[in-house]
Amino acid sequence: MTAWRSLHPRSLAASAVMSTTIVVPVVAVLIRALPGDWPVAARTGVIAGAAVLVVAGVLVFDLARLRTTAWRLTDERLELRSGIAFRTHRSVPRDRVRSVDLTADPVRRLLGLAVVKIGTGEHASGERTTLTLDPLSRREAEELRGVLLRGSGEEPGDAPSRDVPLAELDWSWLRLAPLTVWTAAGGVLIMGIAYKPLDALGVDLAESGAAAELWDWVTTRPWFAVPLLLAVNVLAGLAGAVATFATAWGRYRLEREPGRLRLSRGLLTARSLTLEERRLRGVELTEPLLLRLGGGARVKAVATGLRKKEENEADDVAMLTPPMPREAAGRVAEQVAGAATPGLLSSPAPGPPSHPRPGLRPHPRAAMTRRLRATVLSTAFLAAVTAAAAWSWSWPSPWAWSWTLPVLALPFTLWLAVDAARGLGHALGERHLVTRAGSVARRTVALDRGGIVGWTVSESYFQRRLGLITVSATTAAGDGHYDVLDASTEDGLGLAARAVPDLLGPFLRTPGPGTPAPGTPASATPGLATTEAGTPVSGARLTRLPDPRTPPAGRPVP
Repeated sequence: MTAWRSLHPRSLAASAVMSTTIVVPVVAVLIRALPGDWPVAARTGVIAGAAVLVVAGVLVFDLARLRTTAWRLTDERLELRSGIAFRTHRSVPRDRVRSVDLTADPVRRLLGLAVVKIGTGEHASGERTTLTLDPLSRREAEELRGVLLRGSGEEPGDAPSRDVPLAELDWSWLRLAPLTVWTAAGGVLIMGIAYKPLDALGVDLAESGAAAELWDWVTTRPWFAVPLLLAVNVLAGLAGAVATFATAWGRYRLEREPGRLRLSRGLLTARSLTLEERRLRGVELTEPLLLRLGGGARVKAVATGLRKKEENEADDVAMLTPPMPREAAGRVAEQVAGAATPGLLSSPAPGPPSHPRPGLRPHPRAAMTRRLRATVLSTAFLAAVTAAAAWSWSWPSPWAWSWTLPVLALPFTLWLAVDAARGLGHALGERHLVTRAGSVARRTVALDRGGIVGWTVSESYFQRRLGLITVSATTAAGDGHYDVLDASTEDGLGLAARAVPDLLGPFLRTPGPGTPAPGTPASATPGLATTEAGTPVSGARLTRLPDPRTPPAGRPVP
């Protein structure tokens, strides 16, 4: 593959078909804009000519793009030359390739084409994280994927194992698809999506009087109209959620190949993401509130070099599963993590007597106190501000009572505060630091301890009064940092010291009095944390901050 190669010429056929998305609105606008007294033949000729010009323009542009774009793969680098007016030449070392994503919409699938997006991790954000070849033949794309990712634990003679996938679509999971806040706003979303096409066609519902007639109907028959509109809105949301699940996750399959994970999905637009396991730094179990109440969860990869989600994509690129039962999601997360990890399974799984499987360590009651106090104070503040505004500006009668809304919502917000506090937890697994937090969007993250490159210890004024701290593990993958929220000072610093002993341990001090006698196990002393070597960390405090320019002893510069 050392010679320069062009993109596939069947791209012209795909562009011609997809140009209809431009032709249709242009034709619709011309039908409305052309004078009605013109002869039918003249109107038809103008519309046909405009359609031909649009298709021709798209084809000319695509032909110019094909003629000015070339790529090649050498033993060391992947290179791409592109640009019509402004030429660019990108060259990426092969060892910088993080992931390979193959996408084929229905048109490209019929033509045997695929778009290859290669995650390079060159920048933290922006388009330069991805090198795109649009399009290649399907066979060529698969060959390129195999060549780029060969060497991450796979021998040349190895064949991908596809007998037992980590996860495969079960259509019974479809019942979990509507468990999202967007379901309740389905009708509003549809109206928002339809607004731009209607506006392009010159249709203005406000000027046409439709909106005024609808408002009159609602105000004259509120007891019938409001429930009906709400029901229609929810039904539209349900239909949209089910359709989105089916099209995005149809034919879903997650499998482990030698040295990598491969995800394939998509009923209409086929997507295939290949991720090197050596780039994996952990796994995240996400449980939005409605999905959690329905017994579901999703699994997300914590990895380096993954590209950002694009506007036309419904899910994050790192998302490894659709909404699925919590127990199944926990099993998939553990398999991806590659080690027994506390907190991923919904209940601690049994293990050998010498290696029990504990759950997460709960956080102190002060964490719940902090959340309850913040909830009550914020409710009182909102109610007071709203009441003052209503009194100052003499709001009319039902708005004058709007200050009661925060008060009426107080039981629900208190429940959220209690649920968030009870959801806090942390643990150390064989290879992972595990942290859990959140209520409306609960996240359980198992972060590979070898991928932690730094710690941030912070405490606000209110945390300090309650003896709490937040410990953040810094990593080059995923969100960049993952927090252990509102842990006690001893637990938080002890956790950091045990997770990566060489990173924070040199900057901790422990008081002499009160330290257990040598040989006393940590489990026999409540609140006692130990380092990997068994050194107690009781009443630990930071003595000095590390110089960020100096790497810890025994750890390479990231």
